[in-house]
Amino acid sequence: MPSRRRLLTAAPLAAAALVLAACSTGPTGASAPSASTAATADAAAFPVTIEHAYGSTTVTKAPTRIATVGWADADTLAALGIVPVGAPKITWGGNDAGSTDWFDEQVEEIGADTSGMTRYDDSAGLPFDDIAATTPDLILGLSSGVTQEDYDKLSKIAPTVPWTEKAWGTPWQDQVAAIGQAVGKPSEAAALTASTEKTIADAVAANPEIKGKTAAWAWFTPTDLSTIGLYTTSDLRPQMLREFGFADSPTVAELSAKDPSAFTANLSAEKASSLQADVVVFYAEQGAGADELRKNALIGRIPALEDGHYVASADNEVALSMSLPSPLSVRTAVEDFLPKLVSAVKGEPSA
Repeated sequence: MPSRRRLLTAAPLAAAALVLAACSTGPTGASAPSASTAATADAAAFPVTIEHAYGSTTVTKAPTRIATVGWADADTLAALGIVPVGAPKITWGGNDAGSTDWFDEQVEEIGADTSGMTRYDDSAGLPFDDIAATTPDLILGLSSGVTQEDYDKLSKIAPTVPWTEKAWGTPWQDQVAAIGQAVGKPSEAAALTASTEKTIADAVAANPEIKGKTAAWAWFTPTDLSTIGLYTTSDLRPQMLREFGFADSPTVAELSAKDPSAFTANLSAEKASSLQADVVVFYAEQGAGADELRKNALIGRIPALEDGHYVASADNEVALSMSLPSPLSVRTAVEDFLPKLVSAVKGEPSA
């Protein structure tokens, strides 16, 4: 199973290069309760039982100290007017504070702050001690790949709601619905989903040239270009491409069917010319940028790469909005990433 860093990026570098120095922002001990949670939750919504990958979790009353272990979970909480007491440090695609601009802007908009919020580093795995130090009464991991072992450990700290559909692949709409239930705001969550879907629908309507085109999202390892990595149809990136009007690459669909539990698949570089996709998106890494790939004797034969129908993504924050979609990141995806895809459809490569 690829690492979390490979989920978020292309993970083309050696694992050692991906492990960042452990650090956190905010206090390491108890912090202020999550903003507005108990005060605005619907008391009639409790107790509530949420079904998930490892069974079910019952939340008996409105939580006031919520910690998250999924990277997009904090976004959904903030969109619902809640600031978590703890959340993972965004070590790829994040800002200098280990957060994202869209999260920080939402916190400011709801009149809250992050002074009582801990950002723990999960580069080497879930930091259980740091999570426990926030003394949560609820832990959320909808946008994660929490394992059974992780879940068991987290549940000893506080009631935990992990992913529901698939590790790393629970649709953002389902994430919002589950989180809305857990915090006693199911109606607000439904309205949030509706407004976010309208934002996407309006953008899709304004770019009809995408409809019917096929797309694949790939990643490359600079030190080993004998293989083309592809995100499967259940991964969040292809999910977002579909929401923007694309259809799955037939090649990716075929590979995905071989192992429905996987979120990545490999294609031999020798079969590069068989990668059927009108548009190919990939992470532009040192040693695996557009120029290097197009000059490669095998990978350069990918039709979309040859014809200039590609996005060589070089802006990690913008790319993060697609790999971890949330009601907050969708605006960045629509305003900054969608235009790149439109250009690629037209045969104008984008970075």
